[in-house]
Amino acid sequence: MRNQQRGKGLPNLPLRTIWMLSFGFLGVQMAFSLQSSQMGRIFQTLGADPTKLGFFFILPPLAGLFVQPIVGYFSDRTWTKRFGRRMPYLLVGALVSVIVMFLLPNSGSFGFSTTAGLWFGAITILFMDLSSNVAMQPFKMVVGDMVNEEQKSYAYAIQSFLSNTGSVLATIFPFLLTIIGVANTAPKGEVPPSVVISFYAGAVVLVIFSLIAVFNVKEYDDKTYELYHGYALNKPEDGQSDFLTLLKRAPKTFWLVTVTQFFSWMAFQYLWTYGTGAVADNVFNAINPTSSGYQNGGNWFGILSAVYAISAVLWSLVLSKIPAGKNKLGYALSLFLGAIGFVSVFFIHSQYALIGSFVLIGVSWAGMMAYPFIMVTNALPGDHMGTYLGLFNGSICLPQIVASVASFAIFPALGSHFPTMILVSGCLMLLGALSVGFIKEAQHNIN
Repeated sequence: MRNQQRGKGLPNLPLRTIWMLSFGFLGVQMAFSLQSSQMGRIFQTLGADPTKLGFFFILPPLAGLFVQPIVGYFSDRTWTKRFGRRMPYLLVGALVSVIVMFLLPNSGSFGFSTTAGLWFGAITILFMDLSSNVAMQPFKMVVGDMVNEEQKSYAYAIQSFLSNTGSVLATIFPFLLTIIGVANTAPKGEVPPSVVISFYAGAVVLVIFSLIAVFNVKEYDDKTYELYHGYALNKPEDGQSDFLTLLKRAPKTFWLVTVTQFFSWMAFQYLWTYGTGAVADNVFNAINPTSSGYQNGGNWFGILSAVYAISAVLWSLVLSKIPAGKNKLGYALSLFLGAIGFVSVFFIHSQYALIGSFVLIGVSWAGMMAYPFIMVTNALPGDHMGTYLGLFNGSICLPQIVASVASFAIFPALGSHFPTMILVSGCLMLLGALSVGFIKEAQHNIN
């Protein structure tokens, strides 16, 4: 039964309101992008064994796997007169993220031994991802709370636009700082100042944009929510809202999209883990993290990450014009073009030719940021929306964990060759594109 039949139906929102619902996403995504684009570089600089890099990349998705369902569950049952339902979690998550963003890039500057520095960095990145997940989840949920199905495609496209704008800002900072004279190398075991200052700048932006969102988003109170959705939040427990029961009742669309998510998120996990090494090896012929060539590779991977973010911004605007009935076509095409981009990285040794590869990778990222949430939220009822979206985050976290664990065997088996891991990403993304054909979209089909 469609949402409009159960309740009064969500009204059309002014465009300014839709933008504000996701405005803070820009700051939160800066934190995630600095983390994803610089983690491999930071941990190799601290002295991590390249064959063990996957360990450090297990911790962030492991945090998200547990945190986001919990945030969804409790925010469904939260209401504060001043800040609403979802925004208090954004506020707390953002503030903790800022503290951690000042600590992480300094992991090698506290006089620790190599082992202690790596453990400090690992624990710090765990807390950074915990807090970032707490901050990010409200933006996904508030769109489901307040945006009707006719405007939802536009709302998630705007969310994708803002998040990728944050990614661009985050990933170009080290390169720009190096150009203006900030040191891009550091003593052995320490992170270069260009990276450290980038994290400081990201923390400032995160605070500013999160506060703008908190003070401008006026969420629906419980009575208004029930009027529009036909469901009551903050209601007594019915014995049907525990995680296992909800997963059993989840629509087929939820699970079919999860299969596609598995392949595509594994692909990006290997890009984030091995991308810096792949660019440094293929373009700058450098694999030693203390060398200027490797650090130049790290800067250029940051620029390429900005390229795919810009490409995602532009492609997300294209996707917002695609009719709702063509969701599967837009999704499959985006992932297929991304697969071509990933595969081409293996063969290209020109730093400028790689721009084309990362443009295509950005196309797939835009599709991943928009279509899964459109398809899943359209298929879900409104009474447990936050919890379901928290559980759906498992389709993002689990493939990253699987990819990281598998890398302990795959990376050495492929000769510990960074570019080959990006080729693996291309094969995974192609499987993701093919799996879209099996998705059957539904409209609130839970009984």
